[in-house]
Amino acid sequence: MSIIKDIRAFTVDSGKKSTDYTSQPKGHWITDTLVANPMAIYPEYRESRTSWGIGVLGSVVVEVELENGVIGVGISTAGPPGCWLIEHHLKQFAIGQNVTNVELIWDQMWRASIPYGRKGITIHAISAIDLAIWDAMGKDAGKPVYELLGGPLRSALSLYATSPAAASVKKQGFQGVKVPLPYGPSSGSEGLKKNVELISGVRDSVGDGFDIMIDCYMALSVEYVVQLVKALRPYNIRWLEEPLIPDDYKGYSELKKRLPETVISSGEHEYTRYGFSQLIDCGIDILQPDMMWCGGMTEARRITNMAAAKDIPVIPHGSGVYAFHHQVSFPNTPFAEFLMLSPKGDIATPQFGSLFKNEPLPKDGKLVLSNSPGFGIELNKKELDFIRPFAI
Repeated sequence: MSIIKDIRAFTVDSGKKSTDYTSQPKGHWITDTLVANPMAIYPEYRESRTSWGIGVLGSVVVEVELENGVIGVGISTAGPPGCWLIEHHLKQFAIGQNVTNVELIWDQMWRASIPYGRKGITIHAISAIDLAIWDAMGKDAGKPVYELLGGPLRSALSLYATSPAAASVKKQGFQGVKVPLPYGPSSGSEGLKKNVELISGVRDSVGDGFDIMIDCYMALSVEYVVQLVKALRPYNIRWLEEPLIPDDYKGYSELKKRLPETVISSGEHEYTRYGFSQLIDCGIDILQPDMMWCGGMTEARRITNMAAAKDIPVIPHGSGVYAFHHQVSFPNTPFAEFLMLSPKGDIATPQFGSLFKNEPLPKDGKLVLSNSPGFGIELNKKELDFIRPFAI
C-alpha cells in the first residue's frame, strides 16, 4: 500500500511566468483582442478580457506526497481561496489514504464541501488535488495515467487548435481551428455583420474540408444564436461553442428545439456529473469539461462514461496534458483541443508556460504521449516563485 503522507498547496507568481491561459503579457491575442464575453454588454469592458478580471484568481498548484517519497502534481485556477480550502479543509480527506482510493477521497471532499461548494472555486480546488493524486498514483505504479484509465485506444491523438491564425493552424497539420467570436448582441446588427465577415474570411483562408468551430464564450442570447446560425450556413461550421450563460439550461433546450441540426457544444464552465447531466438533458451535442475545473480525472471519467451511454462525444476544454491522457483512453473522446498560446496564436507552445518540464507538444497536428509514469511532466520549481501562505 502506498499511503498519502502530505498535501501541499501553493499559489503561483503568475506575474513572473505564464501558468495558465489568462496569465499572458499585455497585447496577447487571448486576453487583449475583441472577444465576445458576458461582460461585453458594458462598453468599458469590451476590448479586453483582462479589464474585468478573467484571471483574477491565478493558479494553485498541489503536491501530493506519498510515504515512499513519490510526489504527484496537479493544478487549477483556484488561486489563494482554493489554496485556503485545500490547506484548511479538503486535504484531511486524502492524507492517510491509499493513493488508489480516488473514489473515496473524491466523494468525501465533495460531500464535505456541499454546504459551501458544488461549483466554482471549491470544485477547482478538488480538481487540483484529484489530478495530483492521479499523477502520484501513476508514478507509484510506474505507469502513465492513460494506462490506469484502461489503456490507450489511439496511439496518436488528433488535435484542433484554438487560434485567430487559421491559415497557420492548417499549415501545421491540425484538423481544424476554433476562432473566438468578436461581437455579441450588444454590438447589434453591425456586430453580427462583422462576425459573419470574420468567419467568411476564415473559410476563405482554409478552404473547404477544414473544420471551423466558433467559441462564443457565454456571450449570446437564444435569438442572437438563431440569427447567427442562419447567417453562417454558407460556411459549414462544425460546432458553436458555449453560446449561452452556463446555467441557462432552458435556453440551451430552446436552442436545440429551434436549431436541431446545429451542433452545440458546452461544458467549459460546468461542474461535476450533476451539471453535465443537465446539459445532456438539454440536448447538448458535445460535452467539454475542463479537467482542472470539472472535478479532476475522477469526475471526468464519470462524465465521459455517462455521455457514452448517449453516444455523446467528450472533447475537453484546454487542460493540456491532463486532457490528453483522458482523450486517448475512451471510445467517445475522438480528439482534443490545443490552445495556441503564442502572442499571435500561430506557434504551438507549452500550455502551462514554464510551470512544467517535458510538456508534450504536437507534431503535424497530432500528439503522441510518452510512456513516462503519471502525467509525464515534472514541476519546474527553479523558474517559479511559490508561496504557501495558508499552511497549518
